[in-house]
Amino acid sequence: MTRALHHLDLWVSDLPRAEAEWGWLLGLLDWEHDGPTLTHPDGTYLYLEHSPDQRDVPHDRLRPGVNHLAFTTDDRALLDRMRAESSGHGWHELFADHYPHAGGEQHTALYLQSSEGFEVEVVLVDAG
Repeated sequence: MTRALHHLDLWVSDLPRAEAEWGWLLGLLDWEHDGPTLTHPDGTYLYLEHSPDQRDVPHDRLRPGVNHLAFTTDDRALLDRMRAESSGHGWHELFADHYPHAGGEQHTALYLQSSEGFEVEVVLVDAG
């Protein structure tokens, strides 16, 4: 089966900090972390880069462009663990007062924001 997404590049302002934050988060979801490249078992990869071409302005997920990235897990205990440990790894929980159903009663997910303002949604999917 061909994967739906080949790769995604994220331009970050602080590469070592981004590698630590994203490496922790995606590592829990079974992605391999090799420097600025994080690779899912299906071959999809996320590349973190600080480019000399990028503008020195903070990321704003509320402007036109990408709002957030959504990843999946079939492990509810892992979702709860990510929530409990996220702040120690540079992430801030969004919509904490509505966890785990900030996306609606039929949607179980954790919403996090990196220190640079990138939003991630980790969605609990049916393991069956």
